[in-house]
Amino acid sequence: MHEPDDVIASVDPSLRVVPAGEAPFADVEAVFGTRGDPATCWCQWYKLRGAEFRAAEPGELRDRLAAQLAEAGPGPGLLAYDGETPVGWCAVEPRPALVRLPHSPVASATPDPDFTDVGVWSVSCFVIPRAFRRRGVATALAAAAVAYAHEHGARVVEAYAVDPAARSKPPAAELFPGTVSMFAAAGFVEVARPKPHRVVMRRVLAG
Repeated sequence: MHEPDDVIASVDPSLRVVPAGEAPFADVEAVFGTRGDPATCWCQWYKLRGAEFRAAEPGELRDRLAAQLAEAGPGPGLLAYDGETPVGWCAVEPRPALVRLPHSPVASATPDPDFTDVGVWSVSCFVIPRAFRRRGVATALAAAAVAYAHEHGARVVEAYAVDPAARSKPPAAELFPGTVSMFAAAGFVEVARPKPHRVVMRRVLAG
C-alpha cells in the first residue's frame, strides 16, 4: 500500500492524518462508501450551483472529487488512518473554492463576507464511517485541518458547526459539518449563530 509521507500532527497518537491527494483514491472511496449522503455528494455540494449539482450523477461527482485531489496545490481534504485503515475524511480548503457558501444561510452569517479572500479557509464536511465513530476521528481531523491550513498560508479557518445541545437528538446525517465541541477543542470560537443549532466558528492563525 502507498503510504503518504506528509503526515499531519494529530491530537490522537493512534491516528495519522494525511493530505487526501497523497493517498490512494481507493482509500477515499472506502471512507465515502456506497450508500448514504457521502456516496451521492462526494463533497461537491458547496462547489456547484444548485441546478448543476442536481443534474450531476453520483459517478460524475466522484470523478470531480478525484480530479480535484489530483490537482496541484493545497486541498481539498484530509484523510485519517488508524494503522493502514482509512477511517475519516475532512474537507478543508480556501473558502473561494466553495461557490455556494455565500448563498448559505449559515455561512453567509460570517463576520468576514469577502468570499474571494484566499486567506480564509473553510472546514465544511466530515465523513466518518459508522464503524469508526465515537473514537475521536473527527476531532483529530479538525485539529489537523487547522495545522494544514496554517501551513498553506491561511490567516483564518472557518467552520459551520452544529450544536447538538440546542437540538434534541440530531440524526448523525446532520452532523456532517462537525460539532461545536470538536471545533472548540481545536481552538475555534463562536462568531455568529444564525440558527439556534448552527454556529459559525473561526480560528485566527498567527503569522
